[in-house]
Amino acid sequence: MLAALTGLGLSTAAGLNAYIPLLVVGLIANFTDQLRLPQEFAWLSNGWVLGIIGVLLLAEFVLDKVPVVDSVNDMIQTVVRPVSGGVVFSATEAAARLDGSTWMSHNPWLSWVLGIGIALAVHVMKTTARPVVNASTAGVGAPVVSTVEDAGALGMSLIAIFLPVLVIVAVAVLALFAWWATRKIRRRRALRRSPA
Repeated sequence: MLAALTGLGLSTAAGLNAYIPLLVVGLIANFTDQLRLPQEFAWLSNGWVLGIIGVLLLAEFVLDKVPVVDSVNDMIQTVVRPVSGGVVFSATEAAARLDGSTWMSHNPWLSWVLGIGIALAVHVMKTTARPVVNASTAGVGAPVVSTVEDAGALGMSLIAIFLPVLVIVAVAVLALFAWWATRKIRRRRALRRSPA
């Protein structure tokens, strides 16, 4: 069960930023005993792979802070973020199989589907909200929101690995924030459309 919570948290983080959870999983598997990856996911802790992920993260970090460019980047990330979610969910479920978990070992495809679905749902919320944030703040909100998303992805990744029982709370807070932001955006749109 804890492995599923870890997968949920990492996939949620991947929906915000594809590269942060991949880098966190790879670094922790490489430098600590907290996370052991099976042979089929050992490439995640390879130094070259971590370097490439680091470069991609740096590019994402910069591009996501620039209004309009962030929306183009989000279109490209529509494939990357769900795949990242599938990888990190599957890698952590596979790691759990090493520790004796059997439920997901009978259905390995399910961890891919869950990871992809979770990351895609978070990505769609992010992609939908970002143009509204850019338009309503004349682009000033893009770097602020992007920084919050990056911090959220890092925090969620670390919680998922080190305190997986808190993932449910973190996901609930994220869902509550998304609901609040959506209501606020709709209210602003309604005020603009109403006659003076």
